[in-house]
Amino acid sequence: MNARAIGIDIGGTGIKGGLVDVDSGEIIGERIRVATPVGGEPEDIARVVKDVVEQLNVGEDVPVGICFPSSIRHGVTTLAANISKRWIGFEAEKFFEEQLGRNIHFVNDADAAGYAEVVYGAAKDQEGLVIMTTLGTGIGGAMIYNGVLIPNAELGHLEIDGVDAEKRAAGVIREREGLTYEEWAQRLQRYYSHVEMLFSPELFIVGGGISKSHEQFLPLLNLRTPIVPAKLLNKAGIMGAAKLAYDLAE
Repeated sequence: MNARAIGIDIGGTGIKGGLVDVDSGEIIGERIRVATPVGGEPEDIARVVKDVVEQLNVGEDVPVGICFPSSIRHGVTTLAANISKRWIGFEAEKFFEEQLGRNIHFVNDADAAGYAEVVYGAAKDQEGLVIMTTLGTGIGGAMIYNGVLIPNAELGHLEIDGVDAEKRAAGVIREREGLTYEEWAQRLQRYYSHVEMLFSPELFIVGGGISKSHEQFLPLLNLRTPIVPAKLLNKAGIMGAAKLAYDLAE
């Protein structure tokens, strides 16, 4: 039987899950998507996650990875920039293990997506430092060095010109302020130039829903570092969470 793990991606609007063949990076069978409960309280989200896991109908020996939009230290969620404040200092991994009745691995959503892109996607076989950013409600960040994840790189909260970077350059800001791609690209240029100066990566990967329109803005950026769109799109969080859970369970 192929090596398998469950990946669950908890987002602000949807909770997605699937059973992953961690060797090929393919989702086995159906990908399940359920709307995130309004308010995003831990109990409500855990109830939906439990239902998704049960629908996948696999044994308790199959590892479960859950990715979530917060930095995470030892299973504790430490930030809540775009989610309920109850998640600050919340023992999320322990809570979900109790609710699901099985061991899990809890990971930041951008970390999961970035790891998946390195293992299966746009950065496969890339040496050195890879930085993935997800442009959505905020700016998520993941750093992977020679295939090893450096967790909790909250690159969206870098202060640039006195402001959190994501408050000027996130994907939702372009929509909210009615910016053209050219106007938004000027803000992205300031952001990526700053990150490039700090870390000198070998490759930038741009994810999030807006990456589907990458031809509208990536060619407008002038960087020393190659910058490419993510390949895995909405599957990245599921795949990365599953792969990390499988690797840690071995």
